Amino acid sequence: MSTRGVAPSRWSIVLASGATGTAICMSVLAGWQRGGRLPERLVWVAIGIVLVIAAHLLPALTRTAPRPVRWVAGCLWVACMAATCYGHATFFLLAQQHAGENRAASVTPMVATFSGPSGRSLAAIMTERAKVTGALAVANTRHCARDCSAVLIRRVSLAAQLDALNAQADEARRRQVTADRDAARRELLLGDPVSKRLAATLGTSVTRIDLLSGLAYAAILEGVACLLWTVTLQSRTTAVVTPAAINPVALSHVSVSPSHAPIAVPGTESVTSPVPRGSPDTEVMGLARDVAAGHVRATVADIRRHLGCSQARAAALRKRLGELSQPS
Repeated sequence: MSTRGVAPSRWSIVLASGATGTAICMSVLAGWQRGGRLPERLVWVAIGIVLVIAAHLLPALTRTAPRPVRWVAGCLWVACMAATCYGHATFFLLAQQHAGENRAASVTPMVATFSGPSGRSLAAIMTERAKVTGALAVANTRHCARDCSAVLIRRVSLAAQLDALNAQADEARRRQVTADRDAARRELLLGDPVSKRLAATLGTSVTRIDLLSGLAYAAILEGVACLLWTVTLQSRTTAVVTPAAINPVALSHVSVSPSHAPIAVPGTESVTSPVPRGSPDTEVMGLARDVAAGHVRATVADIRRHLGCSQARAAALRKRLGELSQPS
């Protein structure tokens, strides 16, 4: 009798718990961001936790269930996985957005390096400059017959105002250019550097790359958690008997009544069915034949389903089957 132990190790339990804990934390944060008021946030958080636990444990809990139950559980598992991955993608996108905002906030605006007040906008300066230019043109065309000092003062004053407005316009243009550069730097830091380069390489948008990467991370995490919990929750005492391991010599010592012997039809394989409860040797021999034919595995759960007996009876039959497989 060949036995394969499937008792979970400490590392599988630790990894499974860590994966589920991480997924729950992400679902909690994503649900908290989705809700507006406190009750809404609490409901979103509860929904996320239930979906994560269901997505991780459904495959392991329904592994030995009847086929209809497994079909229903499979459909529910797909729905839970989709909803959980959607929530995790929300978390990843919000996390990237917050990280980009922190990177952009760390940039020192170059506009702050200019001395003096920010002044008016370039449009207001150019409007006043047009008025001063027109007034200076009128002053230049005015002729004086006697005292021309007032006209000269007017011309000099308007020319000085025009020079000052030109300087303000130049400074406003430099401020505008610098502000545009600061905005471009902030926009560059808002996105993930890897996503930007990958989007440029693939010829797509950064938003699409962020969404696909978030879904990929979520699917990997959920798949790892499901696999680890399936391995962890397997029975610690499951044993598998291969057909070649059954000792035919031992089976020859088992007596069976003619009424329970299988009928062999020439040219066809022997078909066995669950043996009716009779003597222990009769059940053991019929069970051994079924195991040798590959109709049932020598596990407590499969023996119980195959014979329709109790857990204790199935365990006793498996033990007796193991004794028979030992060489005499």
